[in-house]
Amino acid sequence: MTNNLLVFQSDFGNFDGAVSAMHGVAKSVELAISIYEITHQIPQYNIWEASYRLFQAIQYWPANTVFVSIVDPGVGSNRRAVVAKTINNHYIVTPDNGTLTHLHHSHQLSEIRIIDESKNRLPQSGESHTFHGRDIFAFTGARLCARKISFEDIGPIIDTSSPVALPVKESILIGNTLEGSIDIIDLPFGNLWTNISRVQFQQLANEYGQSFQLTISANDQTIYEKKVAYGRSFADMEIGEPLLYVNSLDMIGIALNQNSFAEVNGIDSATKWDITIVNVSNL
Repeated sequence: MTNNLLVFQSDFGNFDGAVSAMHGVAKSVELAISIYEITHQIPQYNIWEASYRLFQAIQYWPANTVFVSIVDPGVGSNRRAVVAKTINNHYIVTPDNGTLTHLHHSHQLSEIRIIDESKNRLPQSGESHTFHGRDIFAFTGARLCARKISFEDIGPIIDTSSPVALPVKESILIGNTLEGSIDIIDLPFGNLWTNISRVQFQQLANEYGQSFQLTISANDQTIYEKKVAYGRSFADMEIGEPLLYVNSLDMIGIALNQNSFAEVNGIDSATKWDITIVNVSNL
């Protein structure tokens, strides 16, 4: 461990003292800890979004940064509390409930340990079973960040193939057609971020300005169907016009220039939302 960076994520919002309490626990462990946030605006109980936001942010932080990610509808149950280490030496302190899905799917986890709560729990908190974000995860994350404990002190190691993982769809290319899903909404702008990589998409697209037939469906019902152009940036289109583009994670996004594609078309995210992109210029 070579830095003192501790990064929080949760579905707590900023309406009460929960986030502040976790900060206080961390600072009580070590005043020199530098605390940052990914977000505390994860929709309540939305483990999929917690997994994606963690995956979205973690790669841009220095090695040895400790992340505490808490979206925990099973708090107080027998779900495991773990610390995962990535191949780039980041640490994630989290309930093992699917929060590690995207990191696991992209083969970024190198080691996982179960938190031994008999040693890694805020003193005098043993009778409380509803705020593990403060009592277990923030406390353990801060101690790991401050080098009060080593990764090996966390608890027993488990197989990296064993974390709880949510179902993940793969995008596929068949002839002139790409099939994929909407992984997340790019808030607050309302762009759709898909599971289709730039490399895969560019097997269909030769240049900016090409038109594609875009179909978006949910539960086998078509929600949106229209020809959409491939743009280098939003400004390539008139205000209010749709486009396909490469987003900041090198994946394909869908947007309306200066408007919310998701809100205008009533579209959400996660794997139930299917997309089909057809290169009509090759037909």
